[in-house]
Amino acid sequence: MFPPARFNKSIVLVLILLSLIHVEGCTRRNKRKSHDCSGSAARAPDYGYSNIFDVLAYGAKADGFTDDSKAFLAAWQAACRVESAVVEVPAEFRFLVNPIVFMGPCKENIIFQIDGTIVAPMKPWMRSSGLLDWIQFKRVQGATIQGNGLIDGRGSVWWGSPDYQLTRKHTKPMPAIKPTALRFYGSYNVTVRDITIQNSPQCHLKFDSCSSVDVSNVTISSPANSPNTDGIHLQNSQDVEIHHSTIGCGDDCVSIQTGCRDIRAHHINCGPGHGISIGSLGKDKTKACVSNVTVHDVSIQDALFGVRIKTWQGGSGFVRGVSFGNIEVWNVKIPIMIDQFYCDKRVCRNQTSGVAISNISFIEIRGTYAYKAVHLACSDTMPCTDIDLSDIELQAVARVQNPFCWNTYGQSQAPTLPPLSCLQSGRPYNKAPLHTQDKC
Repeated sequence: MFPPARFNKSIVLVLILLSLIHVEGCTRRNKRKSHDCSGSAARAPDYGYSNIFDVLAYGAKADGFTDDSKAFLAAWQAACRVESAVVEVPAEFRFLVNPIVFMGPCKENIIFQIDGTIVAPMKPWMRSSGLLDWIQFKRVQGATIQGNGLIDGRGSVWWGSPDYQLTRKHTKPMPAIKPTALRFYGSYNVTVRDITIQNSPQCHLKFDSCSSVDVSNVTISSPANSPNTDGIHLQNSQDVEIHHSTIGCGDDCVSIQTGCRDIRAHHINCGPGHGISIGSLGKDKTKACVSNVTVHDVSIQDALFGVRIKTWQGGSGFVRGVSFGNIEVWNVKIPIMIDQFYCDKRVCRNQTSGVAISNISFIEIRGTYAYKAVHLACSDTMPCTDIDLSDIELQAVARVQNPFCWNTYGQSQAPTLPPLSCLQSGRPYNKAPLHTQDKC
């Protein structure tokens, strides 16, 4: 038996040793973002918020193969009840997530922090889920989605890419309607920043029936031949700002659809893709209304179009109060376009009504084009009015066609290269566009 003094020293040494082992173990576990020493959920980096909800603490396996949807949903539901909460998707991990809906409203100032990688399933899940979107935020208010992570839609499965081999379990053709990677519906005061979205089956980022939206410093990427993969798609949304972002895809870099107003898009690098578009509008005789759109300080390269407005025959409504300014185009097929005869079928029947287009300006548009500098094709019965083109300097990089104008009224101011003699001055005689009669 030890003397009392030696006994006390031994106890102290043992306790110190156990403490060091405990600390080392906790450190190792925390590096894996498991649980902290108190047994509670591991803390994410400090973003100035005290309530962190790490998806790993809610059971996410983070191996890229196991379905982590339930863990994501559990973390969201817990965070949704707490003000200024952060749902953390930690870095250096890969999470497989099936179709999921994050429902609101939540407490104020919720943040969805994406620092890791979220991947879609490699199967045609839409048949079983019944959902048209992969990741959806519904009726959220004051929410921020941010981080340095990646959302990968693995769209080659849906595009019919030859690198996707059919198996015995997958022999049916893919659905005609393909899902959006990240969609916001019925939401207010939403911020999306810094994240990367790639290879969505269809649209990458969509806002439907939203207001007060800010999108900044996002990167969107898919191959030029990926079908209908719009970068950012807006529908029935107001007060939206998209800026300081890079978008390359197989369709419109930014698509502005019916019901949109007070839209600002600037400092965007677009390409490849189909440029920045309003429309298509008025399909199947529907009414479409878009107003107060400003697009400026944009660079577009290796694209089919630069800035354009496209509408179907037979529709109604209006597009008005649109300004495209300080646009640089490089190797763009048609930099400036208005097309009221839009048709994505082999044959479309001529119709008399159309979406009225007025008060549109194209200012300071410079660069190079590969087919036609300007194409303004307006309806026979619904001419375009108050179309302003000024300071246009476009150089051909190949054998090209002359600018084309049809039933387009407005003015052009020097310099205009190539010359725009086809634009008609003044207003159409005995043709009163229904701008004031069509109300949305």
